Amino acid sequence: MQTPDLRRVKITDGFWSAFIRLVRETVIPYQWEALNDRVPDAEPSHAIRNFRIAAGLEEGEYGGMVFQDSDVAKWLEAAAYSLAAHPDPELERTADGVIDLVTAAQWEDGYLNTYFTVKEPGRRWTNLTDCHELYVAGHMIEAAVAYWEATGKRKLLDAMCRFADHIDSVFGPEEGKLRGYDGHQEIELALVKLYRATGNERYLRLSRFFIDERGREPNFFLQEFGRPGYERHWESEKGKKPHLAYFQAHAPVREQEDAVGHAVRAVYMYAAMADLARECGDASLKAACERLWRSITRRRMYITGGIGSTHHGEAFTFDYDLPNDTVYAETCASIGLIFFAHRMLLLEPQAAYADVMERALYNVVIGSMAADGRHFFYVNPLEVWPEACRKSPGKHHVKPVRQPWFGCACCPPNLARLITSLGRYIWTADDRTLYAHLYIGNETAVAFGGTPVRVRMESALPWEGTACLAVSPEAPVRFRLALRLPGWLAGKPRIRLNGEDVRDARTEHGYVIIERQWRDGDAVELTLPMEAAWMEAHPAVRADRGKVALVRGPLVYCFEEADNGPLLAALSVSPEAEPDVRMEDTPWGRIAVIRAEGWRDDPEPFGDALYRKAKAAKRPVTLTAIPYFLWGNRGEGEMAVWIRSAG
Repeated sequence: MQTPDLRRVKITDGFWSAFIRLVRETVIPYQWEALNDRVPDAEPSHAIRNFRIAAGLEEGEYGGMVFQDSDVAKWLEAAAYSLAAHPDPELERTADGVIDLVTAAQWEDGYLNTYFTVKEPGRRWTNLTDCHELYVAGHMIEAAVAYWEATGKRKLLDAMCRFADHIDSVFGPEEGKLRGYDGHQEIELALVKLYRATGNERYLRLSRFFIDERGREPNFFLQEFGRPGYERHWESEKGKKPHLAYFQAHAPVREQEDAVGHAVRAVYMYAAMADLARECGDASLKAACERLWRSITRRRMYITGGIGSTHHGEAFTFDYDLPNDTVYAETCASIGLIFFAHRMLLLEPQAAYADVMERALYNVVIGSMAADGRHFFYVNPLEVWPEACRKSPGKHHVKPVRQPWFGCACCPPNLARLITSLGRYIWTADDRTLYAHLYIGNETAVAFGGTPVRVRMESALPWEGTACLAVSPEAPVRFRLALRLPGWLAGKPRIRLNGEDVRDARTEHGYVIIERQWRDGDAVELTLPMEAAWMEAHPAVRADRGKVALVRGPLVYCFEEADNGPLLAALSVSPEAEPDVRMEDTPWGRIAVIRAEGWRDDPEPFGDALYRKAKAAKRPVTLTAIPYFLWGNRGEGEMAVWIRSAG
């Protein structure tokens, strides 16, 4: 199973083209300014300056987090994907300049990390638990592969091969090497990409070593902690033994039963495990991936596709613990979940993987960026009370409006690299089947039996459930077209081939299969019934008991103070209430707005009393819901995804 070359996928979608254009024209330039500390009123990044100091071009002290280099790497990766789809000489010159700066900071032995170059040059590889050395290396390797694929330029790729060779000389099971791994997974999936780019199997073996070694006894993190002179990097962790589950190092990866610990680290690791299962035909790794996938998506995932329910460690907690107002749901975690889902699709096409990928993409990912492309959410809550965000210590991490930048700014550049590589997630293909996972308008080119085939998809999602595919092979060729039947379907889909209903198509793992001798001009029309529906959570999700949420197609909807007034907690609705869906012109363009008849508790009889004998006092109101991804674009105010059910 393969993904079409990103350069062969041209996004033409009315909905998504706007986001891609926003990232290309606004987000990437804005983030470049942020990396250079030129954004007023934003937390300084220090990232480019650190490289200038490390390269000997400037004097000064290191600034920012220990992993600050990764922001530059992700910016470079986003720039590469953008260049692959939209050549831009000015952006390419800027990226080339960054690569010159990065390679100038590289040590002769291949090592690269500005923190340990500038601040602690004698302590390389001495604190893998906390200091993200291999994590940073992984992001720069990913950037190098992406830039080579987009431009054909090898300077950064060759530099990262030298770095990977150095890492291989330091780590491994051989005598004299470190039998260790990083506290933040990333190098594992990056090395698989480097292997695919170069064909060098040492990189694949090294990735497998890091995965296989994790969680084995004697535990590396505990050994590192016990070394004379060792000290934890973070002030909050000084003197504390590493909490192994936080790092997914509490057991060998094949024995892990549940998604635990830091959510981003977890899904990055699971993505690498799926990569290795595919590359190496490792059935035990595949089984572990399937088990961990079920743990996340059936018991530990928000309806929006957010994961990581607590700000304490940005982590998973336990089954069905999904609070809405103290949630963390880091943007990077949902991006990592998309990485994991995509790799599971490459292992085995299952519509359920694409359903989750779609849910996270349409809600958390694009919702984490403001409509102006210059403000971002790190945390993605499902309930916001602005006064509590300011005054409650337990909710200080939740922001009622998006921020211009972050001192720890992993999420904005991560979002940029995902959106610019969106064409990678629509299709996969093997030697006889083309799978459509996401209904996003695009043009792509594949081949079956040596015959080139062009496919053009048009889609009305997310507002309407229709898609059309035009298939144009250079010569008649037989292959299977597999179309995902989304989990949100509200009825039986209608499929038409060249104007005639297809009635005998079979389904496999949630995909309808059309197998035939395709000819130029063949066209498939797909109608996917879509309706606004009230959803309830599993009874064990205590935060959602007695509440309902509104969804339509891939979109989750929310209620904002701007439409419904303050005190959203006073609103209720009957699940029997028929949602009224209307396309309306808004400041964000023409979107589907949903209204429903409900009630508002009437607080007037209370006067200045804090409590009283319970009695029904409510009045009818019309509730208005907008797509979750748009919340927070009209200034500060309350927001809620789940509201009380009056049924």
